[in-house]
Amino acid sequence: MTLVAAKHAPFRFDQVGSLLRPTALKEAREKFAEGEIDRAALSRVEDEEIRKIVAKQVETGLKAVTDGEFRRSWWHLDFLAGLNGVETYSQNASYKFHGAKTRDTNVRFVDKVSYNPDHPFFAAFKFLNSIVPEGVLAKQTIPSPSLYFRDNRSDNAPKFYETREAFLTDLSKAYRETIQHFYDLGCRYLQLDDTTWAFLIDQIINAKNADEKAKYEQIAADSVTAINGALENKPEDLTVTMHICRGNFKSTFLFSGGYGPVASYLSKLNIDGYFLEYDNERSGDFSPLGEIYKDGSSKKVVLGLITSKFPELEAEDLLQKRIKEATEYVPLENLCLSTQCGFASTEEGNKLTEDQQWAKLKLVVDTAKKVWTDAED
Repeated sequence: MTLVAAKHAPFRFDQVGSLLRPTALKEAREKFAEGEIDRAALSRVEDEEIRKIVAKQVETGLKAVTDGEFRRSWWHLDFLAGLNGVETYSQNASYKFHGAKTRDTNVRFVDKVSYNPDHPFFAAFKFLNSIVPEGVLAKQTIPSPSLYFRDNRSDNAPKFYETREAFLTDLSKAYRETIQHFYDLGCRYLQLDDTTWAFLIDQIINAKNADEKAKYEQIAADSVTAINGALENKPEDLTVTMHICRGNFKSTFLFSGGYGPVASYLSKLNIDGYFLEYDNERSGDFSPLGEIYKDGSSKKVVLGLITSKFPELEAEDLLQKRIKEATEYVPLENLCLSTQCGFASTEEGNKLTEDQQWAKLKLVVDTAKKVWTDAED
């Protein structure tokens, strides 16, 4: 993929990343967990199912395709646990989704954090990149480093670091080297998935006092430091975007609130585009886009107007109307369209069928082609 083509990302019609796990894959993972098949047998099923969904994404018309996150159980924990100095554990508590109970897996630091050259995500990307056809980008998704700042994950960090600054420096370095390795393997489109910003919106809005608000504003500042540190000196032809998620588990959610409380922080991120959830009133209005985008910026804003949580298809005319409304804050040439999130942030997946999932993605493509004259480019 050429430099010019890579710099077109994010595309007028794009996607967040995760896809519903097919029955064959779910059954294989269950058999592996029960010890009925080995890792090699599971990998063969994963390979076969990933080939199928890559072909389906290309058939749908997408210019950037993923492996559906088919080799993961969680959208974030599998990656976070793969860096050196981090382990998985059971926290004996479910994540607080509205209307659903999750598994209790979490991660924590057991040493200083560092780059792992044998991180399993590298082999996963190599396979994906090897089967993507000419003219299509293999998109790699990983959780943002800010995910370590939530849910008690960095509670142990002071055991290994004398200062917060030293911890942030090592975390950024581990990510920076990881991202460079993805690039060396051929990655030219990488997305940081991040629920921390939605968490901070919720906490800042509902802070009980100034001290509590200041605590969460410090996490926001630390997130900017860690993310920009991770992207320091990134290759010119590597596009990096961020998806800001409000939680996505079995069609439920974690957080609500408009982007206003964190807009100034988001505007400081050295990324190429934002995937922003705007599928319902929980996301607020478009007004914070004016601060996030900044006049004259080359950054793109991907509007997540189509929900991945429910099967009902949005009306194209309403989608076009909302895109037009967003142009009050961001020029049309800097806007794109996607679903608000993936379809299976965890292997359980959202409450819709695979056919309904593909209908949603087709709606993204079809609508974008009617709005942007360069959507075919």
